[in-house]
Amino acid sequence: MISLEQVQLLETRTAKAIEYMQILSAENSTLVSEKAGLHDKLEASQKRLDELEMLVLRFKEDQGRIEDGILAALDRLSQFEEAFENSLKEKNAVKKTSVKEPAASKEKIAPDETKKEFFEIKESETPNDEDEASAGPALPTEPIESDSSSDGELDIF
Repeated sequence: MISLEQVQLLETRTAKAIEYMQILSAENSTLVSEKAGLHDKLEASQKRLDELEMLVLRFKEDQGRIEDGILAALDRLSQFEEAFENSLKEKNAVKKTSVKEPAASKEKIAPDETKKEFFEIKESETPNDEDEASAGPALPTEPIESDSSSDGELDIF
């Protein structure tokens, strides 16, 4: 038969089991609430991660456009430098040929005067013509280069 001690032991054990179940139930509810909080944090972090990834993509696109712009500017600068160097070479070549020509014709002209242009002022050939005489000397429309004149002298005004 069942004794009183066995019934009391069964009663204490069932009380302890009920107590453990209450404790476990409370822990379970706290874990569920923590899980919900962590899930919310995960979603917020995922949204932030997506935003940051979009920012990184935009940054990379902007950086690519900036690099393209810099490369285009450098290319234009190189073209400008080449054009400038070519114009300097052409000017040097023109100076060399213009300096060699007077030496070949045995006329002495200072190197800095080889490419200067002068305007010759012509006086009126007919002094009787009052309109031309009152207007003063006639100014030519074309520049005259100072390589040489008909009598071998330079025309300087």
